[in-house]
Amino acid sequence: MEESYLNPFLEETTFYNRIVLGSLVPNILWDPLPHFFQTWLRNYVGGTLLYLVSGFLWCLYIYYLKRNIYIPKDAVPSNKAMLLQIYVAMKAMPWYCALPTVSEYMVENGWAKCFARISDVGWPAYLSYLAIYLVFVEFGIYWMHRELHDIKPLYKYLHATHHIYNKQNTLSPFAGLAFHPIDGILQAVPHVIALFLVPMHFTTHIALLFIEAIWTANIHDCIHSKIWPVMGAGYHTIHHTTYRHNYGHYTIWMDWMCGTLRDPLEDESKVL
Repeated sequence: MEESYLNPFLEETTFYNRIVLGSLVPNILWDPLPHFFQTWLRNYVGGTLLYLVSGFLWCLYIYYLKRNIYIPKDAVPSNKAMLLQIYVAMKAMPWYCALPTVSEYMVENGWAKCFARISDVGWPAYLSYLAIYLVFVEFGIYWMHRELHDIKPLYKYLHATHHIYNKQNTLSPFAGLAFHPIDGILQAVPHVIALFLVPMHFTTHIALLFIEAIWTANIHDCIHSKIWPVMGAGYHTIHHTTYRHNYGHYTIWMDWMCGTLRDPLEDESKVL
């Protein structure tokens, strides 16, 4: 019974491995590998492509095709700054990819509260579990991020790597993954802890981990979307310039409840 329950998870990850690696990597390099290492390689190849392609297209659009529309000319980061961000992110990428690989391994072995198909629980339950999962992730990332600032050794040896980007003209979508590898993993680990607490659709969990790469690019592009209650780039730019505000992830709610919210629109009104 347990084996039949776990089979769909293993079949799904095997399918993803064959789709990504079979399309992009010569078979001789990945087919002999154990399943766990195939999964890591798939996450590494997929994560690297997602980071580089989305970052390049994003920067091309906002800095060159829409020059001076979204970003003032004096706020566009230099190519040197963006290349440094890519360098830092790519050094960390092999380690980042360990987290989704381990989470998939835990699910495949029945250690987490995951279900393979939405039909296993029905749409109302799926949406309820997803909402609880996202609330937990929001809570976890807020406190993880805040403690990376408040605990001085964590800031000095881990999070400071990311906070060298502390002005608008040093931030870009490529800065979204430019972390010390342990820092990046710590800030994503609430996604994995949630699997032990909340029944979660396996495919949705994997998708949300990779959506993180897109989201972090978005909040580092310095373009304030002004969509309440989204923790957009306007809020996150303030975080990079003040160090003491706007620790939240997807929304402003945790900062609002904990007294650390600073609104970019209020800052603009003071300037005016």
